[in-house]
Amino acid sequence: MSSMVRLVCVCVAAAAMETGVAAERSGAEKEVAPGPLRITSPVPEGDYDVTVTFGHPTRRTAVTVKAEARRLMLQNLRVEPGQSATRTFTVAVKRPTLASGRRITLKPSQPAVNWDDGLSLEFSGSDPNVAAVTIEPAEDCVHVFLAGDSTVTDQDGPLYTGWGQMLPRFFRSGVAVVNNAQSGDSLRSFRANGLLDQIWERARPGDFVLIQFGHNDQKDTRAGAGAFTTFTRDLEDYVAAARERQLEVVLVTPMERRRFQAGMPLPTLADFAAAMRQVGRERNVPVIDLHAASLKLYAALGPEGSKQVFLHYPAGAAPDGRQEPLADDSHFDNYGGYELARIVATGISEQVPKLRDRLAEDFVPFDPTRPDPIEAVVLPLSLTSPTIGTPEGS
Repeated sequence: MSSMVRLVCVCVAAAAMETGVAAERSGAEKEVAPGPLRITSPVPEGDYDVTVTFGHPTRRTAVTVKAEARRLMLQNLRVEPGQSATRTFTVAVKRPTLASGRRITLKPSQPAVNWDDGLSLEFSGSDPNVAAVTIEPAEDCVHVFLAGDSTVTDQDGPLYTGWGQMLPRFFRSGVAVVNNAQSGDSLRSFRANGLLDQIWERARPGDFVLIQFGHNDQKDTRAGAGAFTTFTRDLEDYVAAARERQLEVVLVTPMERRRFQAGMPLPTLADFAAAMRQVGRERNVPVIDLHAASLKLYAALGPEGSKQVFLHYPAGAAPDGRQEPLADDSHFDNYGGYELARIVATGISEQVPKLRDRLAEDFVPFDPTRPDPIEAVVLPLSLTSPTIGTPEGS
C-alpha cells in the first residue's frame, strides 16, 4: 500500500445540508434533521484511518458518521459551541476482483458503494459541523472479517440493517471490520461466490474471522443435507482453512427469526445453532451464542414489542417511500441491527480475549433480557439508495 495521505477539508453548516431526514424509528422520529452530507475520496483497495475534526464557534455539534454502505462508525457525538473534537476510525475498502483475476459473484442487493473506487463517508445529525477529514493508509490494522448472510451483511437501501453494519461502532480505531457477508448465502454458496477467497487473500496471521450461517443452509434440499451433516462438514472446512492461515476463528450461532407460540419465542434454527456449538466444543473454537441471546431479546420485548427489532410498517408508513405494508420477521431495522451488534460485541468481550481490548472505550456489556428503549437508540436514517425490496433469504 502506498504511503499517500489524502486531505479533504470540509466546512459544513446545517443550513447547507439539503434533504430533511427523520431519525429512524426513534424518539426523535418526528423531528427533521438536516440531510446527510456525503463525501467520497478515490482510494485503492485497502484499509484506511479516517480522522475527522468537528466543532463550530457558536453552535453545538451533533453528528453521527457512517462509512461506505451505512456502516456505523461514530454515534451521536456532541461537541459544545466553541469547542472541537477529533475522532479516528478505520474503514476497509474492497474491490470485487480477486488476485487471480476472477470476479466475485455479487448479488443485486449488494450495495455498489461497498465495491466502487472510493471511500465514502456520510455525516448526519442535527448539526454535523465537520471541519476537516484526513484519510491515510492503516497498514498495521487488525481485520475482523465477517462471513455470513443477510442478517450480517451491509444492507443496501435505508431500512434493512445487518448486525455487521453496526459492529464497527463498537471497536477502537485500528480495527477494520471487513463485512463480506451477502444476502441469501449459505456456507456453500459463500465459498462458491468467491467471498471466502477474498477473506483468505486479505487476511494476515492474527486477524479474526467471525462466521454466522444457518438461515439459507437450512434450505439445502440435497440428499443428506442437514445441520449435523453437510453444514457441520462445511463449517469444519472453514475452521481448518482459517487455522492454516493462522487466523483466529469465532463462530456466531444464527440469530432467530421472529416466531411466537403461546407468548414465547419459537426456535426455528435450533439444530444449526446446536451444530455450531458442537463444532466449537470439538474444535476448541470460541462461540458467541447469538441464537440463544436473540431469543432472550425477543422474549424481553414480547410478541408486539419485538416487531420493532424487525421491519413492520403499515401501508404508506415506511420511510423509504414504499406504499405496500411491510412485515418482515427475518431481517432487522436499525434498532434491531444495533441491539444484535451489542450482543456480538458482548460475546467478543466474554469469549475472545485477544480482541477484547480492541473494543471501543465506551463499550458497555449488553444484557439481552434488558434491551435498550427504542427511543434511546437514535440513528439518523440514510437515504443513500433506492428501495430494493426484501433481501434474499428469510
